[in-house]
Amino acid sequence: MLAMPTLSPMSSAPTNPWGRVDDEGNVYVRTADGERLIGQWPGGDPAEAMSLYVRRFEGLEVEVDLLEKRLEGGALSPDDAAKTVTKVRAQITDAHAMGDLATLLTRLDALQPAIDKQREERRAARAVKVAESQTEKTRIVEEAEKLATSSDWKAGADKLRALLDEWKALPRLSKSADDELWHRFSTARTSYTRRRKAHFGEQSTLRDAAKTIKEKLIVEAEALSTSTEWGPTAGKYRDLMTEWKKAGSAPRNVEDKLWKRFRAAQDAFFTTRDEANTLLDAEYEVNADKKLAILVDAEKLLPIKDVDAARKAWLDIADRWEAAGKVPRASMAELEGRIRKIEDAVKDATDNAWKRTDPEKSARADDMIGKLQKAIDDVAEKIAAAEAKDDAKKIKDLQADLASKTAFLEMAQKAQADYS
Repeated sequence: MLAMPTLSPMSSAPTNPWGRVDDEGNVYVRTADGERLIGQWPGGDPAEAMSLYVRRFEGLEVEVDLLEKRLEGGALSPDDAAKTVTKVRAQITDAHAMGDLATLLTRLDALQPAIDKQREERRAARAVKVAESQTEKTRIVEEAEKLATSSDWKAGADKLRALLDEWKALPRLSKSADDELWHRFSTARTSYTRRRKAHFGEQSTLRDAAKTIKEKLIVEAEALSTSTEWGPTAGKYRDLMTEWKKAGSAPRNVEDKLWKRFRAAQDAFFTTRDEANTLLDAEYEVNADKKLAILVDAEKLLPIKDVDAARKAWLDIADRWEAAGKVPRASMAELEGRIRKIEDAVKDATDNAWKRTDPEKSARADDMIGKLQKAIDDVAEKIAAAEAKDDAKKIKDLQADLASKTAFLEMAQKAQADYS
């Protein structure tokens, strides 16, 4: 790389063997033909000006280095290399840069023999590739001719497609040689394809049988489309889909029509089910609004000052809360968390009061236990009814409700036990 300009010990003016900056800020580069003005730097630091133009030269030097390395490494084709040499030469010839520009041009000139050599090497390599292509295309043709008599309909078709891809990837031969081999290859593919089509023509009987089976499945699917037994009917549709797949393909001209009818029956059922679930979600939203209103009353109990009044109010709130019903899953955690906070506060206050008051007040706990036990019995009856209908979703919701009430009951029973 070119050395950066230095300052003379007797002067502040920078020096460089390939150029200078005069007192008026004019920047010159020295060439075999004399000095050439390459820029101006009026009023600025001459050292900065010279550094700028030296860096520009270094950029050109890097381009030449890179070009030499790419050509040596084979990263450039001879034509691309020649174009790049021309481009870089034009940049160097009139470059506004400070350095040994003549040497860079000489280095570019030295690349021409290498470019010529690469052109010759590529011509020789092309001849080798053509010879290899001749061998490979002959092999492809011979393999295709063997497959032409094969009865391996799936693998044979795949192999012929792979052979065709190989053919396309190979260089062309002379027109006559290429045409002759292609004719043999094409004939073998045509022979195989005709035999394969004849084979699948024999499968029409099986396709007709599949058509009959699928028509029966469609009748069943359409009969189920108005059912409101969401869980069991969804299971039946899964079974019908399994049978549909096992039946195989019907003739192509009816397969799509049969599928559309079968799918339409399913869509009718599942659309109705989704609409029902949407209405249920809307109902749950109403329940959520009810519980929010209940929470407003419940949170007024805090902080608890009158334990008896709070317990009485809580019993009413708990009844209203359970009567409000289920809420959307997205709201459940927040609402349950808030009501639990009230419940815990009432329970803690009650526990503390019971420790200080007459045990006869446990009768009030009996009333709560009775109500909770009745609510638990009611939920158990609902679970039994849902199980009879095989309504998995309702069973799951009721079991969650039962678990919640059972937890309430256990807390009430524990509180009652404190009096005994």
